Amino acid sequence: MTKGARRASGVSPGQPIKQGDSIMSVPDNQNQLLSQGKKKRRILSAEKKFQIFLESQRGDTPTGEILRREGLFSTDLARVIKEIKEGALARLSVRPGISKKSVASQNYNALKRELEEKERVLAEQAVELAILRKKTNGGSWER
Repeated sequence: MTKGARRASGVSPGQPIKQGDSIMSVPDNQNQLLSQGKKKRRILSAEKKFQIFLESQRGDTPTGEILRREGLFSTDLARVIKEIKEGALARLSVRPGISKKSVASQNYNALKRELEEKERVLAEQAVELAILRKKTNGGSWER
C-alpha cells in the first residue's frame, strides 16, 4: 500500500477506482435512478415539512442526520424554515374583528351591472329635472 493520505472513499491514492465501485453510499433504488439520469422529485406535504422543522429545532438529533434521512439539502430546510416563518407572521398579523371578505366574480359582475343601471337612471332623472325647471318660470318654483 502506498504511503500518503487516504481518499474519502477509503481507496488509497495508488489504487485505481474501478468502474463498478461506488464512492458514496447510495441506496439501490437511487442508484437505479442515478444510472437512468433522472431523479424523482419529492413533494413534501405541509405536515411533513412542519414535522421536519420541529425535529430540527428540537436539537436532540443533528440536523445533518435529519437531512440525510429525509433526502433533503440544507437549502431545502432553510426554505421550509422561511415558509413557516412567513406563514406564522401572516397568521399572527391578522387583527381580530370583522375581516374583509372578497366577493365572488358572479356577484361582483351583478353588483357592477346594478350600479351602472342606477347611475343611468339617476342621470336621466337629472335631465328630466332640468327640463321641468326650465318649463316653470326659468327654474323658479315660486309663481
